[in-house]
Amino acid sequence: MKSINSIPTSKIARAKTLLKTGVQVGGNYTVHYTKKILGQDVSQNDLDKENASAIYDGLKTMKGSALKVAQMLSMEKNMLPEAYYDQFSLAQFSVPPLSYPLVQKSFKRSMGQSPEVLFDRFEREAAHAASIGQVHKAYKDGHAYAVKIQYPGVAESIVSDLKLVKPVALKMFNINAKDSEKYFQEVQDKLLEETDYQLELEQSQAIAQSCAGLDNVRFPSYYRSLSSDRILTMDWMEGQHIQTFAKAHRGTELAHRVGQSLWDFYMYQMHLLKKVHADPHPGNFLVDVENRLVPIDFGCMKQVPENFYTPYFALATAEAQNDRGVFDALLWDLEILVPSDDQATIKYVSDLFHELLSLFTQPFQRDQFDFSNPDFWEAIGALSKRLSSDQTIRKMNGNRGSKHFLYINRTFYGLYNLLFDLGARVDTKSFARYMN
Repeated sequence: MKSINSIPTSKIARAKTLLKTGVQVGGNYTVHYTKKILGQDVSQNDLDKENASAIYDGLKTMKGSALKVAQMLSMEKNMLPEAYYDQFSLAQFSVPPLSYPLVQKSFKRSMGQSPEVLFDRFEREAAHAASIGQVHKAYKDGHAYAVKIQYPGVAESIVSDLKLVKPVALKMFNINAKDSEKYFQEVQDKLLEETDYQLELEQSQAIAQSCAGLDNVRFPSYYRSLSSDRILTMDWMEGQHIQTFAKAHRGTELAHRVGQSLWDFYMYQMHLLKKVHADPHPGNFLVDVENRLVPIDFGCMKQVPENFYTPYFALATAEAQNDRGVFDALLWDLEILVPSDDQATIKYVSDLFHELLSLFTQPFQRDQFDFSNPDFWEAIGALSKRLSSDQTIRKMNGNRGSKHFLYINRTFYGLYNLLFDLGARVDTKSFARYMN
């Protein structure tokens, strides 16, 4: 893949890139509807493909938080047109890396010396490139390391990037600007945390120590002396990405085993540690030669406060879903129902979330759950399609729900998708044996 020699880092340069992308998308619409008027055979899918490609090309040039948004959206299989999902999924694996001179410059600025001085051997070609940084393989004293190098200007551009996309997001999700700050602040805080590699090192060491007793899960070691706020060095872990493994072993006993490890890993974090790896996309997990799960990125961790944890998981119980009084009280606790709601809105929102949760919480209400079950995913797809065209939802103020929903729901949706890819059948209660 061709490397890139520069990244737009100033607010003006990044705004120009977005503007250029917008002009290209506008041109695609003009050509599409002109052809339609002239009676030519055109399809919405063709337009989606052209626009998705144009948007992704712009985002991958910008890297950083802009590309991170594409990566986050790629986890929403049922919420994006197929063309957009296919393009944005490239943000998980197929991002053009920085050229080596720029890598050297960034490394020396952060570590005070070039990678060739610090390591015995440093591979010039990136092994992986993602939204915020890229990974190179290096050797020192006979040991293999993975060295993650952050792209220049990423941390400094996050605030300005979010200001650029905020007006679009407000309109897209019908969010009242006056009350939206808590959601944007949550996203901004998490993105800024992901650019702090010293914090990631501490989080990585803490989660590896806390989860050391989990079966079939393996963690790399991290090296503070070879790291900085923009460089993170860890063991080089041999293995294949979980998505590659899933394609070869979907629905087999090996896949069930890895899926069980993945489920237990998340439930242990959620229910015992109350702090969870909140970026479960396929690029963040390997499966090694012994078929063990290897989580490799802990830049995005979400603390789960008790006043959110308790009502959130109470909603997943059959007891709450069978008692609408209890159910509605939990919706108030979680800010899904808000003081400005009239009785008609309260009933609509309560019925809507009852339908949603009756479907999405099925795994929690059974001792075993088969994530390859097509009926489950067809029901999710049908519900997503129906809700996306629901005019009542479109007119409703989108400022609804605790800010903690953003990353907790993203975590579970990503986890569900990984388990679907594996075709995994899991024992949903097995994590309890680790709780003591």
